[in-house]
Amino acid sequence: MATQRTLSIIKPEAVHNNNIGAIVSRFESQGLTVVAARMQHLTKAEAEGFYAVHKERPFFGELVEYITSGPVFIMTLEGENAIARNREIMGATNPAEAAPGTIRADFGESIGVNTVHGSDAEDTAKNEIAFFFQDGQVCNRCYK
Repeated sequence: MATQRTLSIIKPEAVHNNNIGAIVSRFESQGLTVVAARMQHLTKAEAEGFYAVHKERPFFGELVEYITSGPVFIMTLEGENAIARNREIMGATNPAEAAPGTIRADFGESIGVNTVHGSDAEDTAKNEIAFFFQDGQVCNRCYK
């Protein structure tokens, strides 16, 4: 397996509920490393740009409204098979269907308010990371 990078967003309700540390700890304890992070309150235009792939879907407006309802914590995670690993740690999109012990099962409220976002494929991850982090903002975590 190769080392990969993936985008992860801790969504507004989890930020509001002070769950950032608990969620980051889950990723780190499962072998993923934070190589870039920041908190940001997305504008409507930023949210529409980020979720443009869903523009024709009926839930697009609700998705944009939700993701702009408060600040989010945006991260780039790195590790072996990071994309699949991140998705496994997050759990199913619908918290009611997520496996016990996953982030969405433990913190998610509903399919629409599901605590975290994670890239679904390698090309998606590259595009999503580039959307939020410029070159030089993603750090190599080697010490010395």
